[in-house]
Amino acid sequence: MIHPTAIIAPGAELDPTVTVGPYAVIGEHVSIGAGTSVGPHTVIEGRTRIGADNQIFQFASIGAIPQDLKFHGEDSTLVIGDRNKIREFVTIHLGTADGCGVTTVGSDCLFMAYSHIAHDCIIGNHVILANGATMAGHVEVDDYAILGGLSAVHQFGRVGCHVMASGGSMIAQDVAPYSIVQGDRAKVAGLNLTGLKRRGFSSEALGNVKKLYKLVFRSNLKLEEAIEKIEADFDCTADEVKTYLDFIKRSERGLAR
Repeated sequence: MIHPTAIIAPGAELDPTVTVGPYAVIGEHVSIGAGTSVGPHTVIEGRTRIGADNQIFQFASIGAIPQDLKFHGEDSTLVIGDRNKIREFVTIHLGTADGCGVTTVGSDCLFMAYSHIAHDCIIGNHVILANGATMAGHVEVDDYAILGGLSAVHQFGRVGCHVMASGGSMIAQDVAPYSIVQGDRAKVAGLNLTGLKRRGFSSEALGNVKKLYKLVFRSNLKLEEAIEKIEADFDCTADEVKTYLDFIKRSERGLAR
């Protein structure tokens, strides 16, 4: 299960079902769960915990120190969930003491070749990063978001759930849930209705999403005024409304419009 040319540090914890390809390097503070495969020439280091049934392809770099000049070797971690596909030359870095101390990746994600997740990012479940998509430090990407090839998110930026960002999008502000964004700097181009239908949103939920979109982006209200109107006019216990309202209320960088 472990190729004889692979280098596994004595302190590493690998489930007996883990497979490790030729010339891979795994550090002493790494733990890897059942069924995960590590491709040839992959390097996994730092205080990195990887869950079950992940596929890590050749030449990936997982758990390296942050590309942050304020990092001075303090203990920090990287936590990766289950059933992710991490393709060739993907880079995912440890957290920092100036951040939350941990970089977090959920489950069932696909990170295509050369995509990058920087320090202290929080990546949800079922997220797709296409080739070359780049997440700067402290970025949050919520469940089912898809970021196209060569897109990038500014540090401390937030991308809501079910967002679709077209290739080359330069995201400098928060992207509200359910949106499609594109361009430099990325602006909202509509709703990801096709994605929402594929994920089983009911007609009622889709109706709420459309109303929320019109209220925030088409009514000429200030964001504070839009929030007040949502709280007054919508059923804020509905999942799609609560998710949307919670996201826009937390926005610190302002919403991409």
